[in-house]
Amino acid sequence: MPHPTSARPPSQQPALLTVTGDCLVAADFRPRARSRPPGPYRRLLSTPGARAFTVGNLLARMPMGMFSVSAVVMIAGTRGSYALAGAVTATGLAATALVAPWIARLVDRHGQARVAVPATLLAALGSLALVLCVRYDAPAWTLFAAYAATATTPNTGGMARARWAHLLGGDSAALHTANSFEQAADELCYMLGPVLAALLCTAWFPEAGTLVGVTLLVGGMLLFTAQRSTEPPARPRPTAKAPLRAPGVPPLLAVCLATGGVFGAMEVVTIAFADAQGHRAAAGVVLALQAAGSCAAGLLYGALKPAGPAEHRLPWCVAAMTVLLTLPLLVASLTGSLPLLALTLLVAGMATAPTMVTTMTLVQHRTPEGRLNEGMTLAVTGLLGGIACGSATGGWMVEHASPAAAYGIPVTAAATALLLTLLPPRRTV
Repeated sequence: MPHPTSARPPSQQPALLTVTGDCLVAADFRPRARSRPPGPYRRLLSTPGARAFTVGNLLARMPMGMFSVSAVVMIAGTRGSYALAGAVTATGLAATALVAPWIARLVDRHGQARVAVPATLLAALGSLALVLCVRYDAPAWTLFAAYAATATTPNTGGMARARWAHLLGGDSAALHTANSFEQAADELCYMLGPVLAALLCTAWFPEAGTLVGVTLLVGGMLLFTAQRSTEPPARPRPTAKAPLRAPGVPPLLAVCLATGGVFGAMEVVTIAFADAQGHRAAAGVVLALQAAGSCAAGLLYGALKPAGPAEHRLPWCVAAMTVLLTLPLLVASLTGSLPLLALTLLVAGMATAPTMVTTMTLVQHRTPEGRLNEGMTLAVTGLLGGIACGSATGGWMVEHASPAAAYGIPVTAAATALLLTLLPPRRTV
């Protein structure tokens, strides 16, 4: 005999009870509650092909935080001169600032795989040549020549961002999440890279950091470029104007230059402050806390829905960075406590990633179509130039004043970036 149908909705109907043999069976046919929708990063990485190229790109990007530290430890340990080690790495930085935009232009015109692989192999040869020159006590000028050859290393972070822009099209919310993810990846690599390099060079042998870095760079780049389905199309004959001539791009490069001054000065001044406190070995941990704060803030910023256009968000992000950077200055000047300084750097780092994410989003928006790698690399070049200027200025301030007073240099650089974002845009004819 059929049971009467209940008038209640399925979600409120009781479970069905029945007897089978000597067993009581309960069958619940009520619909299950829907699972929580995936978060923004899960949706991002579920894009077809995204996980494969992300793994390769992260492997290739990790050495970016390893090579300079490895070179300094290797050269200073064998030649006994930090001045020589610093001069060699500074030469490589200057060469990168000159060569990187040219490499990026070739990538846009001929494709990532066709240009990035040979450029990476040439850079790897430069690193291996540096190892041999140091190992066999070659003349000092050979160290400069070998390290300058590493300037052909492609901008791996820029190529990843170009792939996201190609895959996500005009989805501004997803692109915001992708830029935040890439910025967090940058911070993670620059946080772990120096620690890994120092560990390898001290626990194994002085050349270990460079050799492991070369292996990661080449292997990661081969894996990254093998993902051809996600590669942006090449533009052999771009009709768009160069990014340097595009409206709104030069002011952003000036902001990148000032922001790089924050990073360069902060690193040198923090090392000097820790050394003055008798804890130079702790400087790496303190700087890693700053990168950790930036990494966490970048992931959180990417999970949030951006409010308003990026042009309006950038001044607020830079203003927050400027305000938070006053905390290390106050703590260093008033207390001289290294643990408190580490805490303030952790907090101050939380404004770094949102600033960089918003800046890179604007670079993407303002760079002409077909020249995205070149535009992103110009932004990185501006950062590198700022890092060099910030390092030199911070070092001068440490020598002529004090490490505590030198924390005013990052604040000044951040305030300069804020003023640049507040300047009215130039009208184009």
